[in-house]
Amino acid sequence: MSLLTTLARLQAVRSGHAEPLATVRHRHLGERPLVLVPLATAVEDGAPLAVLLGTDRTAPALHFVPQPLNRERRFEFLAALADELLPYLESFGTEVELVSGSELDPQTGEKLPITRELCADAPQLIVPNSGGVRHLALLGRATRFRRTAEDPDPGPYPAPPRVPLLGRWLTHLTERAQVPGSSLLLPMTGLLARHWATGQSHLEDQQLGAQLAWHAPPAGWTGPTGAAAAEFVETARDEHGQLHHPPAGPATDPRFDEKRLAPAIARYDAALTALRHAEGTAAAAAAQQALQRSVAALRERLLGVLLPTWHDVWQGLDLLRTLPPAPHVAERWESDRWSYTGHRDRVAAGEPPQPRLDDAVTAARKLALREREQVRLEVGEALDDPLAMAERRLAGEAFSGLVTEVVAAQDTSGKTAKPRPLLTVHTADRPHAEPGREVHRAGAPKSQKAEITAVDAAAGLLTLRLLNGMGRGKEPEPGSVPAVGDRVTFTLFELTPRQSAPLPEPDDTPWTHGGPPAAAQNSTATSEEWA
Repeated sequence: MSLLTTLARLQAVRSGHAEPLATVRHRHLGERPLVLVPLATAVEDGAPLAVLLGTDRTAPALHFVPQPLNRERRFEFLAALADELLPYLESFGTEVELVSGSELDPQTGEKLPITRELCADAPQLIVPNSGGVRHLALLGRATRFRRTAEDPDPGPYPAPPRVPLLGRWLTHLTERAQVPGSSLLLPMTGLLARHWATGQSHLEDQQLGAQLAWHAPPAGWTGPTGAAAAEFVETARDEHGQLHHPPAGPATDPRFDEKRLAPAIARYDAALTALRHAEGTAAAAAAQQALQRSVAALRERLLGVLLPTWHDVWQGLDLLRTLPPAPHVAERWESDRWSYTGHRDRVAAGEPPQPRLDDAVTAARKLALREREQVRLEVGEALDDPLAMAERRLAGEAFSGLVTEVVAAQDTSGKTAKPRPLLTVHTADRPHAEPGREVHRAGAPKSQKAEITAVDAAAGLLTLRLLNGMGRGKEPEPGSVPAVGDRVTFTLFELTPRQSAPLPEPDDTPWTHGGPPAAAQNSTATSEEWA
């Protein structure tokens, strides 16, 4: 936690309200996001219980498993979820734009012009918290290898045909969620925590209702704001011992499981058993009605648990839309669109599902991508947001100040003279800088580097020599050199992350790193978790 974030949390404790950590929104929000609130059973990790989802805040769709221990009911739930979710995910794959580029000819090494399709937009899923992301990852892992009735050897419990495809999409979305700055799958608690600080810990912020209580008091609360309102959301119960504001999922409240959920499932089991015994008799109609009543009662109880979190997620979206998008958000969203387009093409080409374990090269590429995107995200946020840049200044990684003197100078060591003006900057910051250190100017018309030539810490003066970004002539281009009185910001970190070294193809992996990966074996392996 940075010093600025710590100060913001302390200020939130004093004021009783969430304090801003950003002046702009650092994540993309689509025009038609799909909100998904999952619930898992307490029986086993990742076992689904219910999900509330939709793109219309007034018309959510509920799907649930009336008996979570029944495999057939589980796959009926997953088939219904696939029928609801896959049309949304696939609807963004039809409208595309053509992007021109080039690629190297493997034989001649020449650059050949190519034109590729890029989806004009991409889907976006919003879940309440990071637990929801993990739950979807478990669903994807447990379903993308499932055999269906269309397979030569379907097995004893074949899944509906669309279930493995749903697993592949969920796996792609959850893996992409691990890339810093990605917006295809976002937890609402993480979104709010990035832009506002509350007076509670990061773990307490995982309760979405308690986190939102720092922004606005919950319904029915007339006491003080801040910690008291958050505690009310977390602990207040009705006369039956049930929480007024249940957890944000995927876990359920143990008292709800004991007093409300378990009896409802028991009544469903009893009604289903009675219907089986009454088949072919006069009591069959009454038994069928009893089963329908038990399902309706279970639906009502699950809706009571899910709807508060559903409304909380939409409230969080309303809060985030009050912030203008940061300039670098569009660039990161384009990267998400490429990711979505690539997975769409792999599915259309009939490629096998993602393996359970990555080979050495694929794992290294994923790690390199996440490290590179983390650097890009931090740099982009610092350039877009004064509060993010203030954190870097407090850490000594940047400094900002006024130009007090500009001295024209040239480098005559080469064949032609090059402009190398000297700037004197007065700053109250204390950067970790010494003579000879290279710095980078933020907000310059072009990429511009400078070298620190002198440091007077007592007077707060730094002398810099500009090294590039001034054109090719002997005199600097107009506007490329700051004038006296201009406020400038320089960073000690590079503003353009470096590309990592190229990795070999997976088939060319050396034996010291596992040899050629058994991709076929990994991709065709079956997963029997909770199935």
